[in-house]
Amino acid sequence: MQKMFEGIIVSAKMQNTVVVEVFRKKPHPLYKRLIKRSTKFKVDTAGQSVNAGDKVKIIETRPVSKGKHFKLMEVIK
Repeated sequence: MQKMFEGIIVSAKMQNTVVVEVFRKKPHPLYKRLIKRSTKFKVDTAGQSVNAGDKVKIIETRPVSKGKHFKLMEVIK
């Protein structure tokens, strides 16, 4: 089963690569209050034109390079 995430493009300065920040909420181990956490992924765009600030859907794939393990599925907004 492949992992799918929705996130916001933070940086689009590289060639065929964007950085997508994905937010998730998880409970605090002791206090059980929800805490907002984020992770940044390098995503392969495969020639699609996207800009910083776009909301996108990404999917896990085989390693494209040392740091890229995700591909851009679709641009939501």
